[in-house]
Amino acid sequence: MAQQSYHIAVVGATGAVGQKMLETLADRDFPIGELSLLSSSRSAGQQIDFKGKSYTVKEAKPESFEGVDIALFSAGGSVSKALAPEAVKRGAVVVDNTSAYRMDPEVPLVVPEVNEEDLKAHKGIIANPNCSTIQMVAALEPLKAAFGLSRIIVSTYQAVSGAGAVAIDELKDQAQQFLNGEDMEANVLPVKGDKRHFPVAFNALPQIDVFQDNGYTYEEMKMINETKKIMHAEDMHVSATCVRLPVFTSHAESVYLELGQDGLSVKDIHEKLAAAEGIVLEDDPSTQTYPTPLSAAGKKDVFVGRVRKDPDHDNGFHLWIVSDNLLKGAAWNSVQIAERLIQHNLLTI
Repeated sequence: MAQQSYHIAVVGATGAVGQKMLETLADRDFPIGELSLLSSSRSAGQQIDFKGKSYTVKEAKPESFEGVDIALFSAGGSVSKALAPEAVKRGAVVVDNTSAYRMDPEVPLVVPEVNEEDLKAHKGIIANPNCSTIQMVAALEPLKAAFGLSRIIVSTYQAVSGAGAVAIDELKDQAQQFLNGEDMEANVLPVKGDKRHFPVAFNALPQIDVFQDNGYTYEEMKMINETKKIMHAEDMHVSATCVRLPVFTSHAESVYLELGQDGLSVKDIHEKLAAAEGIVLEDDPSTQTYPTPLSAAGKKDVFVGRVRKDPDHDNGFHLWIVSDNLLKGAAWNSVQIAERLIQHNLLTI
């Protein structure tokens, strides 16, 4: 019996995440019967090759979603707000990679390794979490399930690709300017629309997204709120500090957590992580084995190393978590969700 195929739309097909979505769909040999590549009017008309066939990118409009089964959105929150409901009206299930619907109580926020069951409650839109949240909850869920989890304190070391192609280009330009002994021009980071900009080359910027009234940035609050929603743990204590580094791809995170049991060892943590779906344990101090942004780039998994028991808290542990922010942090998690929707027959509302 022939495998069923699906009409897939990729919204934001010309962007960095859209391109990774297409690569991932091809790598997974996703059962695509028809493919619609959509974008803003500015990018419409471009030609994109997918599995040996050339496609013309078309402007995303409500009628673009007629007959679409699954629409993968990654074209900015305003586009998702405007067009995701239109896609659902026409029978598509939307997997949205923006922040537009993440904290909507009617919309599941899903990392398949953590809360796949939430897919069953979807009403046409499923939200893909923030990249830095995804890799952290994927690594911590097996520990929470086994031992309980009461507190998370995370500091992130995030790649510039999380701010788009313009940030990648600016890092390249600034690095060359610095090496040439020239003044570095900064127009993008830490936030393109904010008042001041600083060089990221040979630097570290303790601001990702705009500051909120409580002194945390929007990125930090996304990690806090999304973690509680995904893990169904409103009472969990979560705090975050998010930092942009001059790295092109892959976010790294230093995480302190307090588990629900005393007397646990590093070996206990290792065993749970090594057995977890989508997690690769790389942790051997004797051979300097641990993940880095470079070693994780281009890979779909979440990598964990530097597991240490806190010297002062018996239930406290420290971990180092690294993952490609464009893959598990965006494109791969979105495609995973699409695969699970098909697997569990959840394409009808």
